[in-house]
Amino acid sequence: MMKSQDVKKVDIVIAGAGPVGLAAACSLSGTGLQILLIDAGKEAFTLDEIRKNADQPDFDPRVSALTMSSQVMLEQLGVWELMQSVRVCPYHSMDVWDGEGTGSIHFAAAELYAESLGHIVENRLIKAALFERAKSSPQITTLHNTEIEAINTGENSDNSLVIVTLANGDTVATSLLIGADGGNSFIREQSGFTVRQWEYGHKALVTTVKTESDHQFTARQRFMKTGPLAFLPLYLASAEKSGQQYCSIVWSCVTEEADALMALDDQEFMKRLGEAFEFRLGKILHIDSRACFPLWQRHATDYVQDNIALIGDAAHSIHPLAGQGVNMGFADVEVLSQVISSALVKGEDFPSHQTLSRYQRARKGQNMTMMAAMEGFKGLFGSEDPGLKWLRNSGLKLTDKLPGVKKQLVRQAMGL
Repeated sequence: MMKSQDVKKVDIVIAGAGPVGLAAACSLSGTGLQILLIDAGKEAFTLDEIRKNADQPDFDPRVSALTMSSQVMLEQLGVWELMQSVRVCPYHSMDVWDGEGTGSIHFAAAELYAESLGHIVENRLIKAALFERAKSSPQITTLHNTEIEAINTGENSDNSLVIVTLANGDTVATSLLIGADGGNSFIREQSGFTVRQWEYGHKALVTTVKTESDHQFTARQRFMKTGPLAFLPLYLASAEKSGQQYCSIVWSCVTEEADALMALDDQEFMKRLGEAFEFRLGKILHIDSRACFPLWQRHATDYVQDNIALIGDAAHSIHPLAGQGVNMGFADVEVLSQVISSALVKGEDFPSHQTLSRYQRARKGQNMTMMAAMEGFKGLFGSEDPGLKWLRNSGLKLTDKLPGVKKQLVRQAMGL
């Protein structure tokens, strides 16, 4: 690995080594450009470290529901098999129901003659596999435990470069700076991007539980007026009898209730969780440590400037009720990589606003559509209006009886 003081100029700097930033580095390394990946956090877990405990119920509380389109991208990057060699959990069906009524809908991969609707994968495993791939590329240099202190876009001797100043005083000149540094993006803020944002007044509580009954590789979500509760299946191949009894939960609820739930001891919390989930998987037998974080919706008015592009949560972050955040980020990566690769082949100025705008045009509309849909779902299921309650319950029941509509919804959920 190259030390920070050795770095003078690179073609691309990527800020943020989460799943989306790492995927961008791996994808763009195929262009032959030199890439520097900078992250304020420590180096990711290695695959070997995760493998050591892969036969134990030691799960990352943060997971992602990867769509088929995300899986295809990860296969193309050569990391999907690495993840499969440790542990990923397919889900073959999905049950969604209205906790305030009688409406429900069931989706099945068999309706599309597919093996699964997607896979539930621990975030640390996604990062570890991508980091393994990044370390094998001579085009990628990584710097962890390194903060970016400032960026300069117009006051240097070469206006075609962005000057990145690190916390240790070192500077890096780059043709393209990619912000993949999350919802509170420093790159977005320092570059002057305008962002529309608001707090949902909700927090997401995440943890891993062991349930009395097997999940049968089904993702389940109950909508309540205080927010949705999801049980996402995990699989432990070494546990022959209990391998299907583990689930990752994402419980999104109003801030006051989330704080109250976090204050409960484990036994009382498991009781409340079982009740909220209507004991669909029996009693909650065990719970890991809980984490809780506030939920925001953010959307940058623009994703690009000359020599700068935003991807993933730095460009858009949404409510986790549909689990689409990382999939949207991976789609950003795929399009941005295609735009840059095409520009290089044509001899175009790949970091120019004109070139990068192609990425924005391709992704902004799709992201806005998904964000609007999630906002609509949240408003619909959070309403106590009797008319809306009747509408959503009737709509769920009707949709469940319309195979053509269900197939289209399933295809969209799979990213197809």
